Amino acid sequence: MPNWFRRGPRAEVADALPWHGWRLVVALLLAGALAAATFPPVFALPLLSIGLLFLYRCAEDAGNWKRAAWCGFWFGLGFHTAGLYWLTDAILTRVHEYWWAVPIASPGCALILAPFAAFPAALCRYVAPGWRRMFLFAGSWTLADMGRIFLFSGFPWNPVGSALEWPGKLGDTLIQPASVIGVDGLTLATVLTALLIWRGRRWAVGLFVLWAAWGGWGAYRLAHIHVLPTINPVLALTQGNISEKEVLSQKDAIASFQRYLRLTTQGITQARRDYPDRAVAYVWPESGFPGLLDEDDIARRMIARAADGTWGVIGSDRRDGHGHWFNSAIALDESGNIAAIYDKSTLVPFGEYQPRFIPFNLLPGQLTPGLGLKTWNLPILGAVGPMVCYEVIFSGRVTGKTRPDWLLNITNDAWFGDSAGPRQHLATARMRAVEEGLPVAQDANTGISAVYSAVGQETARLGWGREGVLVAALPSPLPPTFFAGHGRLTPFILTLICMALSLFPFRKRYSRL
Repeated sequence: MPNWFRRGPRAEVADALPWHGWRLVVALLLAGALAAATFPPVFALPLLSIGLLFLYRCAEDAGNWKRAAWCGFWFGLGFHTAGLYWLTDAILTRVHEYWWAVPIASPGCALILAPFAAFPAALCRYVAPGWRRMFLFAGSWTLADMGRIFLFSGFPWNPVGSALEWPGKLGDTLIQPASVIGVDGLTLATVLTALLIWRGRRWAVGLFVLWAAWGGWGAYRLAHIHVLPTINPVLALTQGNISEKEVLSQKDAIASFQRYLRLTTQGITQARRDYPDRAVAYVWPESGFPGLLDEDDIARRMIARAADGTWGVIGSDRRDGHGHWFNSAIALDESGNIAAIYDKSTLVPFGEYQPRFIPFNLLPGQLTPGLGLKTWNLPILGAVGPMVCYEVIFSGRVTGKTRPDWLLNITNDAWFGDSAGPRQHLATARMRAVEEGLPVAQDANTGISAVYSAVGQETARLGWGREGVLVAALPSPLPPTFFAGHGRLTPFILTLICMALSLFPFRKRYSRL
């Protein structure tokens, strides 16, 4: 095993696989699971490098591209099962109904995602061993990752580029290139490095120089950002810490409502005391209101009194006159009147809607998607781009036709318990801030609630499982970033260039296909 795993970079003919049959399957599953430790909150980048190298070697030594694809499939199954282990917590909230899904929730989703790892494992065999094959593997991995937005309503959770979102200044520095190339560009750079670092001393030195330049540019950007004048409000982000069982049963709906009223008053009072010259607004998370807010005049008046004459945004279910249900963010003015409504437009597959190909019913009720992202221009709140939960994970797809001055994501991560799920979700909000050059506020029912500046620096946080209110002055936006103007086209072109480099200079097609 050691000689096979560490064989020199100039090896042109692959040795035999050290394992076969079920032993190889188990090894690939474990390698994928260990590689998933690179995601928040662990950030074990060395394990990603070792895991990807193991998959790469297996793909090299497989008898043909079909066997290489199977290697990628088993690696991907372990990779995504471990990365999404927290999905089981969502099933446990309704275990009396979906007990049968407990052992298959995470592996089931991973089963759908595993072919995206099979693609680069198979495709890389179309060039000879060496750096060109590694370039083709990294490019095709990134291309497959980008393609996950087309899976049902899209599931681009845990792109490899998120492994660079280390806490603190180091992560702030490393993710700054996302303002140009997005998280997909970070994925390409990370996968390339994870493989090429094993090519030998010269490659290692070259990569060190490149990453030093990468970090230097990030540090320079952080030190020389051009900040626009302050125009955004101070926010009182309420975090009621209502368990998902309470949300679903509404057994203590009145107590939950009263808790959020109390937190609103507390937050507004604190914000006005700490920031007497700034506009103040309040936010309730997804599912914050235990009912249908647009149909409850009395509740809205009570909220207005608690907010003492300011504006806010509240998460609530909503229905229309045609039997359709929506997961919505509702803006209220100082009198409790509805000023704007945003209906969640990208729904969670298997959570909020059921793909049509499933012949039997899995969900007790399904939601209807809204008409698309919006930018509200409202007093106190200003120009804000509202989102609900899942929508913040979509790189390049978090703003409407008009660019807002800040982004707001309301969510209820109580589904996922005190696991990696809420941490990974919060990391996506941080990445969107860097990509778009906009401050992002995330308000979560059970946490983690936080505010990020337009360069992804955390300015305020309220941790998991805590009841309270997070009062934070929203930072200013930046001018539109390069990524904000061009979106995912830039990382897509870089990925194609990376794959094209693997074909030049032109050589006769490799014979071991």
